[in-house]
This record gives sequence, C-alpha cells and structure tokens, in this order.
Amino acid sequence: MTALDLRPPGDCLFDALALGEVMLRLDPGDRRIRTARTFDAWEGGGEYNVIRGLRKVFGLRTAVATSLADNEVGRLVEDLICQGGVDTRFLQWQPYDGVGRAVRNGLNFTERGFGVRGAVGVSDRGHTAVSQLAKGDIDWEHIFGTCGVRWFHTGGIFAALSDTSPEVAEQAMAAARRHGTVISYDLNYRPSLWKGIGGKARAQEVNRRLAPFVDVMIGNEEDFIEALGFEVEGMDSNFTKLDHKAFLAMIEEVVATFPNLRAIATTLRAVTSASRNDWAAIAWSEQTGLVASREWKDLEILDRVGGGDSFASGLVYGLLTGQELQDAVTLGAAHGALAMTTPGDTSMSTLPEVLKVAAGSGARVQR
Repeated sequence: MTALDLRPPGDCLFDALALGEVMLRLDPGDRRIRTARTFDAWEGGGEYNVIRGLRKVFGLRTAVATSLADNEVGRLVEDLICQGGVDTRFLQWQPYDGVGRAVRNGLNFTERGFGVRGAVGVSDRGHTAVSQLAKGDIDWEHIFGTCGVRWFHTGGIFAALSDTSPEVAEQAMAAARRHGTVISYDLNYRPSLWKGIGGKARAQEVNRRLAPFVDVMIGNEEDFIEALGFEVEGMDSNFTKLDHKAFLAMIEEVVATFPNLRAIATTLRAVTSASRNDWAAIAWSEQTGLVASREWKDLEILDRVGGGDSFASGLVYGLLTGQELQDAVTLGAAHGALAMTTPGDTSMSTLPEVLKVAAGSGARVQR
C-alpha cells in the first residue's frame, strides 16, 4: 500500500479539486484546421481533464478553481463544465472590455493526426483570465479548511501561464498541505508555453520550486527530463523508449532530491504512427517498488489528446479509494487507452468500461 494519509470523506465537501485553465477546444473532426469550415466545441485543460474524469467516469465529488472572462464564450465554457458535473463555485469571473485587450478566454484548436500526419494543437491563450490570477485572489483557507478537500491536483501547464501562476500554485499547495490534503502534480511539459518566458531553464526552475509540496508526481518520460532536469539512461532522442531499469535509476535520483514524494507515475508511449501507439504505464512507491500496467501493443488512436490526463484521473481514483498502487496504475492506463478512442480532451468512458479494459477484456460487440 502506498503511504498516503487521506482525509476521511465525511470531513470534506470534495473528494478532489483542480487548479488550472479551462479552454474552449475547437475541433475540425477528420479535417484539418487550415481547411475546416465547421468545428465541434468542447471544453478542456490539462488539470481540468483530470478532475472531470474523476467526476464523470468515477463518480467522485469534484470542483475546479479557475477564472473566465465574463462573455458569451466564457459562459459556454461554464455550461460545458456544468455538463461534466464539476462544481463551479470556485470559478472567478473577470469583467470583459468588449475586445479582449485586458482579459479574454483561451481557445485551443486541435487537429487529430492520422497515419504519418501527427496531431496538431494551436492554442490562443494570451492574456486569459486564469493567467492573471495572483497570490491572494483565491481563498485557499476557505477551500481546504472550511470546505475540505481530500485531493488537490494541479500541474505544469497552469504553472507556465504567467509570472504569477507559480505563486498561485505554491500558495494553494501550501494551504492544501497545512490541511492534510494529498497533492498531485502533472509535469505536463509543453515547450510552446515556456518558449517566450525562459524556455526549458525556466520550466525546470518553476517545477523544482513546486516539487517539494507534491505527494504524487505524474508525467511521461519526456516530462521528467525536460521539466525537472533529470537525465535518463536508455532514452532515445524521440522520447519513445524507456525500460524499467532506466526508470528506477531515474526515480532514485528524483526521490533523493525530493524526499517528500510518496509515489511517482509515468505513461510509456511508443509512436508507430499518429493512429497507432504502444501504450502502458509504470509507477513507484517506497512500499511497493516498481509496478506496471499491462501493455497495449499497436493501440488504435482516434484522438490522443487527454490520454495522459485520463491516466492521471484513473490513478488518482485508485489511490483515493484505497487500492494498491498496482491496481491504480492499471486503472489509469486502461482509462487513458479508452479516452484516446473518443474525440475531445475529456473522457467519454464509464467505470464498467474502464474496469473491463483493465481486466484485459477485448473489444467484442456488446449486445
């Protein structure tokens, strides 16, 4: 059993809370962004996707702390969040000036890949409401103390949004720790987000500043290298191959640097093509050592965006419900695999489907 001291459900209004940006995703379906004439609208965001999965798929009580500009696009994003069942009481509205000179809502155009053509994401998120949150804007003592939260999740996407975002995350994490809330952090390294504000060096500075607050660190193999600055033997230049021995060697270095970490988890993805990936996950805790999910060879991908977030939500669900790390990482990998078979950032799966795939069942027609 992984050593996580969870608050009792009866003492908390929420099982889990996320801090992060929720953008409007515009999806051209099987077309390309540059040639599309119609788009499907979804909501999505790295931290939010985790919390939505915990509510919609796993049935937990969840909320999101975020901010939106008060216009029709913001109200659409709010409506989509409500459809996902996530509580919006900690959503802050910022006045809109009619143009977006001072504050606006983020847009994310996402094109699915196929075969030799990789997926493409074009985000339009400068000066967004959530990026302008500053230390003291959110009453974290009320959230973690008065309301009570068992699990808090944030990550490297939110931390990269502005100069003030790391300060907001740090204040939230410090309050969560004071009130006994377990903290997970998904490194989620995005070079485009850090490019204009110091690049990889700044990403490592911020993530290393926040890591001492974290109980459960999540990421893929590239994240640990680029976002935290750890070297991994046996990794190729495309970040597609990582053996278990190399991961264990990296963990020893990570835990020596951040002894507060109780568990570390990573997805493993080898990209054959945009529509076929090898997919698996591994995790570590001091109590269990290294554990691994089953591996899906040549997993067929419809939309890969959100696969890692759905892995995180399955992992968190397993740990929140007191399951062994082996079972939690298997649930996470199964949920991530399912999420990539449907469009949009967020999962459309059900708990019975996740349990079935985690148990190794196939894809025969259900009648």
